[in-house]
Amino acid sequence: MATRLRIRFSKVGKIRFTSHRDVARMWERALRRSGLPVARSQGFNPRPLLAFGLALPTGAESLAEYLDVSLVPADGSELPADLGVLAAELTAALPEGIDVLALATVPSDAGSLQQEVTSCSWDLEVRNVTASELARRVEQLLDAPSVSVQRERKGRQHDDDLRPSVRTLVLSSLNGVETPGETSVRLRADVATRPRGVRPRELVEALGTDLVLALARRTQQWIEHEGARREPLVADDRVLALIAPHAMERAS
Repeated sequence: MATRLRIRFSKVGKIRFTSHRDVARMWERALRRSGLPVARSQGFNPRPLLAFGLALPTGAESLAEYLDVSLVPADGSELPADLGVLAAELTAALPEGIDVLALATVPSDAGSLQQEVTSCSWDLEVRNVTASELARRVEQLLDAPSVSVQRERKGRQHDDDLRPSVRTLVLSSLNGVETPGETSVRLRADVATRPRGVRPRELVEALGTDLVLALARRTQQWIEHEGARREPLVADDRVLALIAPHAMERAS
């Protein structure tokens, strides 16, 4: 009987400039080296049955990327009893900056990550603005009945309203580093994935085209059901702190 393995992993540092497709290839190689009995598709060119969560914009970091791997035990092989050992082996087979934060088996009939995830949390670092000015712009955006952005679909420009997708947007903190004429301010955002997701760059541009998005980091993905929300797989905060301690700061 097939087993589905869900993996939560990080993507931080220079590896954030690697495309989603290249990350998928890295995972294929790492899983092949691990010896796990990964199920494959049918047809002339069989591929490993991997299902990634929401694609991460190139250049953004993440502490909450997800991958579902379909496994078919072969020759009596089974998952190791200690999944922590498997997590360490997979991390060792992946490039620097991609680390397995948690893994667990999930029911084979569980919904797909792309369908189930309803919102994401982001930490954003914005430059070229003071905290007081950014606070004013945030309040203005949240009070607006609509916020129009232009997006290209099928070669044509369309106006979309991103305001319904912005659930929360608050100033988190200054990063403690200021240079003459420039201050770096952190924002924390919660944005819905439907009807259309909001990219961090779009959100910052909606606050002002003069702003510079220095860093975007996805910290959580959320599944909502009957008024409650949960993460697809929870990672221990102690593990997250080892991967990116600067990302674990919380606003008071």
